[in-house]
Amino acid sequence: MKSLTSNQWQKLKLVALIGLFSAPVVTAWAMVEWRLGVPDERVAHGQLMPELPVLAQWPLQHAPLAPGGEDRDDWVVAYDCRSGCDEVADRLWRLHRALGREAPRVSRLRLGGQADPLPGEQVRQWRTRPEWSDGESIWLIDFEGRVVLRYHQEDDAAEILKDVRRLLRMNPEIERITGKQAARSSEQSTEGVM
Repeated sequence: MKSLTSNQWQKLKLVALIGLFSAPVVTAWAMVEWRLGVPDERVAHGQLMPELPVLAQWPLQHAPLAPGGEDRDDWVVAYDCRSGCDEVADRLWRLHRALGREAPRVSRLRLGGQADPLPGEQVRQWRTRPEWSDGESIWLIDFEGRVVLRYHQEDDAAEILKDVRRLLRMNPEIERITGKQAARSSEQSTEGVM
């Protein structure tokens, strides 16, 4: 067996290195072109609802505390309360508590009903019920007010909890700087220069 010269050995290493770095590109192209290794089903348990208006455009008598405003980055679990309000409110309150340390990132909004709100819950009434509201829906709304998922009130709360946890994990908490914090940080940066 003939041994490789130093020059041939260097060329072989270069070809191997090029192959190593081009393999992910070729693999990604094959996955896109022939749909190899790409899951066909989605992981969320709810129904995707991109066509619904943002929360700020819902026909409510009083606007809910706006997600994304006032240094908030809350996700909202909103539910339409036409019948069985107490049971649904209790299930969603327990779901909220099950989030543990992530619970402050989620708020609950009840639409309709006459019962007193549970802790941490806002209650608003419809001015006019929109045609897309069937009175038995639970909506998961992102921190910018967009409806992400819709559930039926009879859906398993454990599945809703899994979806909420997954979305919170995939969307880390946004740090927002208030005016006072921005002023303090600019003062500190000018003090360091002087």
